[in-house]
Amino acid sequence: MTCNIGKTERALRVTLGIVLVIIGIVTSGTQGVIVGVVGFIPLGTGLVGNCPAYTLFGINTCKPHEM
Repeated sequence: MTCNIGKTERALRVTLGIVLVIIGIVTSGTQGVIVGVVGFIPLGTGLVGNCPAYTLFGINTCKPHEM
């Protein structure tokens, strides 16, 4: 998998993912589960450095020296 997410965006995605997962854990019921599960999407893409949607649309925010 090639990197298509820049460092700043990766940090923002990981932060957002962690916040959403924490909110999902704190919130009870179906809403909490949904928010928690949705939080794993930006968390995972931020940790891996690759966004499948970016690949599909040909977007690349990663600078060549960041790979």
